Amino acid sequence: MVQASQIRDHMQIVGSDGQQLGAVEQVDGSSRIKFAPKTGARGGDHFIPLAWVASVDGQTVRLSKSSQDIQQELERSGAPRRA
Repeated sequence: MVQASQIRDHMQIVGSDGQQLGAVEQVDGSSRIKFAPKTGARGGDHFIPLAWVASVDGQTVRLSKSSQDIQQELERSGAPRRA
């Protein structure tokens, strides 16, 4: 399991399909990551649960969900579509 302490600001976030989603803005506590979407989506803050992180490799946070799945999850939570 990935620890929050392994994740640093400005690391790239990549879905399981290899699509870049954005960059880490900060780790928010021990359960989620605040991130800046690659597309510059407007609206409120964007968060990814730490539980979605499959691994941390160098400067990359790799997620266990595809970029499409993540966009759908963000839509359900009220975040803008493009993440």
